[in-house]
Amino acid sequence: MSGKVVTRFAPSPTGFLHIGGARTALFNWLYAKANGGRFLLRIEDTDRERSTDEAIEAILDGMSWLELDFDGDPIFQFARAERHAAIAQQLLDEGKAYRCYATQEELTEMREKARAEGRAPGYDGRWRDRDPSEAPEGAPFVIRFKSPMVGETIIDDQVQGRVTFRNENLDDLIILRSNGTPTYNLSVVVDDHDMGVTHIIRGDDHLTNAARQSQIYEALGWDRPVFGHVPLIHGPDGAKMSKRHGALGVDAYRDMGYLPTAMRNYLARLGWSHGDDEIFSTEQMIEWFGLDALGKSPARFDFNKLENLNGHYIRHSDDKVLVAALKALTPHLPENMQPPRELGEADWDMFAQAMPGLKERAKTLLELIDSARFLFVERPLDTDAKAAKILKPEARTRLTALHEKLAGLESWNAEITEQAVRNLAEELGAKLGDLAQPLRAALTGRAVSPPIFDVLAVLGREESLARIKDQAG
Repeated sequence: MSGKVVTRFAPSPTGFLHIGGARTALFNWLYAKANGGRFLLRIEDTDRERSTDEAIEAILDGMSWLELDFDGDPIFQFARAERHAAIAQQLLDEGKAYRCYATQEELTEMREKARAEGRAPGYDGRWRDRDPSEAPEGAPFVIRFKSPMVGETIIDDQVQGRVTFRNENLDDLIILRSNGTPTYNLSVVVDDHDMGVTHIIRGDDHLTNAARQSQIYEALGWDRPVFGHVPLIHGPDGAKMSKRHGALGVDAYRDMGYLPTAMRNYLARLGWSHGDDEIFSTEQMIEWFGLDALGKSPARFDFNKLENLNGHYIRHSDDKVLVAALKALTPHLPENMQPPRELGEADWDMFAQAMPGLKERAKTLLELIDSARFLFVERPLDTDAKAAKILKPEARTRLTALHEKLAGLESWNAEITEQAVRNLAEELGAKLGDLAQPLRAALTGRAVSPPIFDVLAVLGREESLARIKDQAG
């Protein structure tokens, strides 16, 4: 197939943008970008009972969060129903489709007979070659496609290799329902043709659809797109992906504190590889991506790997980028994760100042927010159980000495306060930790925090001295 590459992502708006759909969108986006092509979005909203505006919004939000920009406006499949029906009529007029008057009872009987004979259920073609004059007057009918009855339909798949379907096993599918609405396989072919789609990358659960769609392309004399059917994502145990494995909406991963850059990197590695590389930028992904490196085996989703990768991206992200991500995430946090008070610009500036120390330990944005709570709490601080255990009478006495020592400093930064604490430890004949641990508990209310001298610098002289005094004995 010549010409410019055009890919598409075609979700059904019946729920959130799940992780498998996000990976499909990413692969199509990458292939288009890698080949200087176009990436289109089609909302397949023909199931009117299950399609919702909320789901459409969730898909668009998920795409936006993952930073997968599509070309042009979204195309809504339902709005093109007249065009689909016109093609069904064309196939009917050309003798490549026919009206079928089989009743529901007859179809049930066909299925039961096939089951009894150990065959796959399918339509038996009873109206395929009957004279139209035999049609019962005024009876409802569907339009069925005349599938080839002999030979083979071959898909030269970019991932699966050559896949062969015996035509005798593909029955005459319905392309127009009795109420005049088109069915999935017809709508997809017409839309992909009209949108100029050259490459279709999707889950391997669509392989049989590819055979049926190929037959429709052939009947219409249209060029077939290049197919690439990717194995579905499995859980760590090898079972089909479920909610307990992480089969959640993209919005759930955003709310759990993952970065879109990390999510793109992780999703790309679920079924695609570039040598032994595990971590790569979006620019590298675009440069390297190709269908030849997509795997034939199902990828396994692993939360631990995702978390570790996210931690890498947090550690290597610009502090301002992280603050912006935290600002965007805050409205979506549950009540128990919200900062202790509404944060103003001065608070976010303090957050940015503390970020170098905070981000070294965090694997998610939620952990970043949690570890920074001490910045914004009101005095006197509540101490957790481990911090309370540290603040014994002897430790409080040392805090009194620390307060006196630090209050006498003319300048205030991490280096100066560290030297003052070290000097005091030497004077008292104590270890540095004997002073640093009570100091950490007093300043943060916890036994674990960013480097304590960074904490002193971020909180500043006045707030630091006040917190130490609150806990001194």
